[in-house]
Amino acid sequence: MNKILGLLATTIISAGLSFSASADKVTLKFHTFVPMPANSNAKFVKPWADKVTKESNGEIITEMYPSMQLGGKPPQLVDQVREGVVDLAWTVAGYTPGRFPRLSVFELPFMPSSAKITAQAVQEFVETAGAEDLKDYKILAVHVHAPGMIHTKKTLIKSVADFKGLKLRGPTRSATNLLKKLGATPVGMPVPKVAPSLSKGVIDGMVVPWEIMPSFKLQELTKSHTNIAGNRGLYTTPFLFIMNKAKYNSLSNAHKKIIDNNAGMSLAKQAGILWDGFEGPAKSLAVKAGGEFHVLSGAPVAEIKKAGDEVIQDWIKKANSKGLDGQKLYDTAKSLIAKYEKTY
Repeated sequence: MNKILGLLATTIISAGLSFSASADKVTLKFHTFVPMPANSNAKFVKPWADKVTKESNGEIITEMYPSMQLGGKPPQLVDQVREGVVDLAWTVAGYTPGRFPRLSVFELPFMPSSAKITAQAVQEFVETAGAEDLKDYKILAVHVHAPGMIHTKKTLIKSVADFKGLKLRGPTRSATNLLKKLGATPVGMPVPKVAPSLSKGVIDGMVVPWEIMPSFKLQELTKSHTNIAGNRGLYTTPFLFIMNKAKYNSLSNAHKKIIDNNAGMSLAKQAGILWDGFEGPAKSLAVKAGGEFHVLSGAPVAEIKKAGDEVIQDWIKKANSKGLDGQKLYDTAKSLIAKYEKTY
């Protein structure tokens, strides 16, 4: 009888130890709209996940679900994270217009410097002046891509007049507003829809950075590429790498520390460096594909900046109508970019 009781006690203790060990394991479900080979997955999120797994001695595991494999559409990713349907997501803030009214200041024309500089400015912004926008999330990093440019199927844009009549995809409200003021017909859509829309003639081109093009073979669908001269790019887009707040709060202190050590300014800066570095190799594919290239400067850029100033004033008025201080947010964003520019 004593042997039986002893065996039973050992079994219970072993089961308890086994449960305790498994209780230390954390699985994070990551969801995004781009395919697994995309730079954001292969060179940013996956290395982040691997680092977190290593530092937690295998206790924090990230399951990767690219290309919306868990269902829904790209604009729904922020709600999926907020509601706990998934634990992590990497997405475009501008896919949910109006959801992040403060952060959208970084989408304005001629706002961005390099991705490295602008990403650090954005990260400080969401930790301070723009914190209210992301209060429902654990922020891992907010960053940007290198300044975007214009890509078309046939028309190489060499003047503002060349925009007229073109159906161009815009990633954000500010970008589509600028395209409209330049005489184009703006079409808003997430980037996964761009390739089929180009093929079917729904659009004539798009504004995107070089980086995203290889993921969808856009360099094979657009042969004319126009950039803007100057130390400020035409536009950029903030990206969100965010975590469900309740999931983060449920972690042990040790696990929270690992997440915290792999989040914030250092991660945003790392992302900026990566995205700057993605541009050259992606552009080289467009060169190999037989693309033609032009850089706008002088009078055309002055004309685009004039239209851009109108977009900025429209944004400020809209922000004011929501009870925000639009001018102050705009000035803050510009000053943060200038701050990080001085460090290089």
